[in-house]
This record gives sequence, C-alpha cells and structure tokens, in this order.
Amino acid sequence: IYQFLRRYYLEETISNTEHISETILNTINNIFNQLFSSIDNSIYGVLDDFAFIDTSILNDTLFEKIFGTNSSNGLLLIANSLLIAFSLYYCFKLLYSHFSSVQIENPYQFVFKLLIFGICINCSYFICEKIVYINSILSSSIREIGENIFHQSISFSSLIQNLNSVISVNQENFNLFSFDGLLKSFISVSLLNLLFSYALRYIMIKVFILLTPFSLLTLINQSTSWFFKTWFRTLFALLIIQSFISIILLIIFSLDLSLSDIPSKLVCIGSINALIRANLYIQHLFGGISTDISNNLNFMKSILK
Repeated sequence: IYQFLRRYYLEETISNTEHISETILNTINNIFNQLFSSIDNSIYGVLDDFAFIDTSILNDTLFEKIFGTNSSNGLLLIANSLLIAFSLYYCFKLLYSHFSSVQIENPYQFVFKLLIFGICINCSYFICEKIVYINSILSSSIREIGENIFHQSISFSSLIQNLNSVISVNQENFNLFSFDGLLKSFISVSLLNLLFSYALRYIMIKVFILLTPFSLLTLINQSTSWFFKTWFRTLFALLIIQSFISIILLIIFSLDLSLSDIPSKLVCIGSINALIRANLYIQHLFGGISTDISNNLNFMKSILK
C-alpha cells in the first residue's frame, strides 16, 4: 500500500508540474505573440514616415512661427539681433586695432560678408526647405529605381510583409523558444529599435533646422566658423542617411527571401542589422551625432555610473 501511495503521489506531482510548466509556457507565448503582433501592426507606415523625410517636416505652422516668418519675430529676430552684435564687436575691434597695430579683417570684406550672410540668415527657412527637398528627391529616386526593377514598393511596409512571409509563425501555435520564435522576436524588437532611432532623427533634424540662422551667423567671424562646419556636417549626416537606407533596401529586395530555409532567415537577420547600424556607418563616414537608441542608452548608463 505504501509503495502504491508513493508511486501515485510521484505521478501526481510530475503531472501537476508538467501542467504548471505548460501553463506558464502558454502564457509567455501568448503574451509575446500579442506583443509582436501589435508591434508589426503599428510600425508598418510609421517607419516609412520617419525614415524618408520630405518637406512636410517644415509644413508646420507652429514650427514656422518658432523659426520666424520674418526678421521681426521668432528665432530670426534673435539671429538678426546677434547680427547687429557682431557688427558692433567688429567696430570696437577695428577701433582698437588703430591703437594696438593688430591686423584684422578688411572693413570692405567684413561689410560684404555681413550683407551676404544677413540675406542668407533671413532666407534660411527657404534654404532649408530646398535642402530637404533635394535630399528627399535623391532618396526617392533610388527607391524608384528599385520599384522599376522589382515591381514592388521599396519601403519598410513591403519589407516587413516579406519578412513575415519568410519567418512564418503560426499565430495559434507561436513558440517563443523555437528557432522561428527567436527570429521573430529579434526582428520585432529590432524594428521597434529602428522606429525609436528614426523618431529621434526626426526630432534632431528639426532642431538643427532651427539652428540654421545661428550657424550662418557664425560664418561672419572666422573664430566662430567652426560652429557652421559642425552644424553642416551633422545635418548632412542626418539627412543623407535616408539615401543610404534606400540603397540598403535595394540590396535587401534584390535577395531571394521567398524561401523559408535557414540561410534565407539568417539573411533576414543580417538585413535588419544592416539597417540598425546604418546610422553608425554614416557617422564614421561623415561625422555627426548618433541616433542609435542602444548607443544612447549605453552612454546614459556610463554617465550614471
């Protein structure tokens, strides 16, 4: 009787343990399945809007008011005030040079620069609009080449649909701890990382556009011209990255991702990783700032330590 009861107790314990483990696994799989489905459904069009920026980024009434509709309001008013301050500084410097015999910039050259950059400062909104427009034309032309070749839209929406066809995970039998489940997890988290990075890039482009009048102002004085060089290099890197992304997307769409074998799935992972590291490659080529969320989080952790 004792052996029977002992055996019965062990069988019940094992059965209950397996039931609890199965319940936990099903709960985890269900939670992550819903999470990944929500991520996929949310980032289809948003990624394209953030990654491929056009002049619509400037078609904002409040943003235009902050920038300044004319020389008497917004940031343009501050820039024009500083323009007068630069002129006064040069006048005092010119006056002092007569007593100290220190050579300074020729007055005619300074006045010419003052006029040229004064006009550019007050037309800086128009200049930024044309720069953004030319950049958007370049990236859209690259993607249009791919659309003519592959007969499909070269965008993140199409890419996500193609990835979902390769990493096909049954919604009812989703298993986080399977190979396809792990790949699906990596792709969903990586696309979310891309969304945050491009959203940060979107904000930083607006910030650097607002700094345009002040960067042009620094060209008047040779000792402050470094600010313009830094500003131009950073804004150029933030804008040109969408053309680099378009080229990466062209390469991805040129690959045969229709197969569901392991090499095709690994190529999908490499494609997503290339898109994530695109900003890092542009930063190494042209300089600028990083919009990679993971790098910024590591930087914040180092500061806190």
